[in-house]
Amino acid sequence: MTDPDGAAGEAGPPSRLTVLSGPSGVGKSTVIERLRSDYPEVWLSVSATTRRPREGETHGVNYFFVSHDEFAHMVEEGELLEWAEFADNYYGTPKRPVQDKLAAGVPVLLEIELQGARQIRASMADAQLVFLAPPSWEELVNRLVGRGTEAAEVIARRLEVAKVEMAAQSEFDVVLINDDVSAVCDRLVTLMGFTH
Repeated sequence: MTDPDGAAGEAGPPSRLTVLSGPSGVGKSTVIERLRSDYPEVWLSVSATTRRPREGETHGVNYFFVSHDEFAHMVEEGELLEWAEFADNYYGTPKRPVQDKLAAGVPVLLEIELQGARQIRASMADAQLVFLAPPSWEELVNRLVGRGTEAAEVIARRLEVAKVEMAAQSEFDVVLINDDVSAVCDRLVTLMGFTH
């Protein structure tokens, strides 16, 4: 609750869901990794996905890696806050952990793609949507190609999707340019209401 003069009451400000989105290759994973290291008090929602783990990824930490059948069951049972298909795989946010953390007064950060961010906006109007943008289109292309983890046709598809995502920046509350990971992390935790 907030007092009429704007000062936070004893209960503190209400917790709020913050959504981080942006095109593939913009560095969302790098930002999240730095956040986890520098600000362990930030609670990051772990998404479910049908894609295979990349080297170094851990089930339950980076993602919940599930089968297509398991994912379909989660959708049917209404267990996902949002979900989307991206690059021939499905991604979704388990609803219960997010709701539990918000109810406990813990600010939550959720990293998802544009389609999921739009679903969150439609179902949770008070969510804060943050778009992570590359310093330039050329830099985004270089990052995607330089990763070396995907076939050329997958990269081409990701770039087509990225054009659509870049054009949707105006749908977000805040746009952060990812030219300095530390600065982006500091800005994100400030937006979430943490002092640092």
